[in-house]
Amino acid sequence: MHNSNRAPASAVSIWAAMLSVYIIWGSTYLAIRFAIDTMPPFLMGGIRFLIAGGLMFAWRRLKGDPIPTRLHWRSAAIIGSFLLLGGNGGVAWAEQRVVSGIAALVVGSSPLWMMLLDWLFRRGHPSRRNPRWVTVLGVLIGFAGIALLVGPSELTGLRGDVDSVGALVLTLAAFLWAAGSLYSREAHLPDSPLLGTSMEMLCGAAGLLTLGTLTGEWSRLDLAGISTQSWLGFAYLVIFGSLIAYAAYTWLLRTAPTTLVSTYAYVNPLVAIMLGNLLAQEPITPRILLAAAIILGAVAMITLTQPVRVKEPSPVLAVDPPGKE
Repeated sequence: MHNSNRAPASAVSIWAAMLSVYIIWGSTYLAIRFAIDTMPPFLMGGIRFLIAGGLMFAWRRLKGDPIPTRLHWRSAAIIGSFLLLGGNGGVAWAEQRVVSGIAALVVGSSPLWMMLLDWLFRRGHPSRRNPRWVTVLGVLIGFAGIALLVGPSELTGLRGDVDSVGALVLTLAAFLWAAGSLYSREAHLPDSPLLGTSMEMLCGAAGLLTLGTLTGEWSRLDLAGISTQSWLGFAYLVIFGSLIAYAAYTWLLRTAPTTLVSTYAYVNPLVAIMLGNLLAQEPITPRILLAAAIILGAVAMITLTQPVRVKEPSPVLAVDPPGKE
């Protein structure tokens, strides 16, 4: 229950938390690339979420959160399958073929898919209004930016083709992230957001480990051959991406304006592109810069022109756009 006597958060605290979400979540795309250099992608993600989810679940139970019900676990399994198995797993696999900055840009289109799916599947709902023209325009501009980024150079007239299979998997990952996020809004989950998130991570981990097993990744897992860079990337994802930044995000949802918190969706790709260039020598081409301006501008157009909600959306919407947590 919200405590009305609680002192309001200071601007310094809010911006410190925002910077952690901006920088840490934006850097997770590069951390994924480093981790999968010598780790199979699905097993890496599964073990990562098993550790983070197990630690968070144990902590919340020790703090007195009630035992989740079977219905809670069912909802967590569905959300974890969409967000972590499909979303995060897709990003980790695709980064074997696509650089981290481009992966972050394609995943940054998730708000476009959310608006489109929300309109398609809830247009008959009595509380649902038709999208405003600025929203429709933002969605169209955003998808045009994605087409410019991943389309063949023969059509775009720009050099620097993106691997078509990797781009397709990233697009699917963004779509699944959006679908899972929409489902999570009305899903039956524990009152404790962090307990619910830990359950989603555990369920996602089970799915990723199963997929890794089915695709033969255990035979390719060579513990002795894992590089120091991969271990550091993995540890960064568990500690900073899943535990620290997510805790900051859930706190922000309760203390900061929604429009401010939502800016992570278009700041993270910029951070990912810059870090990829600085630390991994990933190229920044005119095509990437133009597509980034179009996609992120469209996401900002949609996000900042939405009406303010009286009730905040569920924090599970942040279980990190597919590269984070």
